[in-house]
Amino acid sequence: MRLYRSLAPVTVAAALVFCLPYAALAHTRVGDGKPPEPKLFGAACRTAVTGSHVVAHCHNPYVDTDRVRLHIECARWWDIDTDSAPVDTDAAMTVRLTGRCWKEVRSVWVSHQRAR
Repeated sequence: MRLYRSLAPVTVAAALVFCLPYAALAHTRVGDGKPPEPKLFGAACRTAVTGSHVVAHCHNPYVDTDRVRLHIECARWWDIDTDSAPVDTDAAMTVRLTGRCWKEVRSVWVSHQRAR
């Protein structure tokens, strides 16, 4: 009788493992032992600030489309910070993004997002 009580939890655990869907189980791949290559992504962007005007040029050397946006933070508290509309930069394409503040520019950056 004692033997059945000790096998009951093991039997229930085994039954649950066999009932799991295939996708929920951990899979191991047999490979060559090398880590997978990282997928290259992202346009290279250059920004230039001249007075209160900002220009960014972004070139995408990769296959995947990069959605870029220009963000401008103005120095004065009353000056409104701006974010440009997203622009899709396809492979081997260069885009120009512009913006401005009324007075001085505090900081500028470009954000990247994978286009689906």
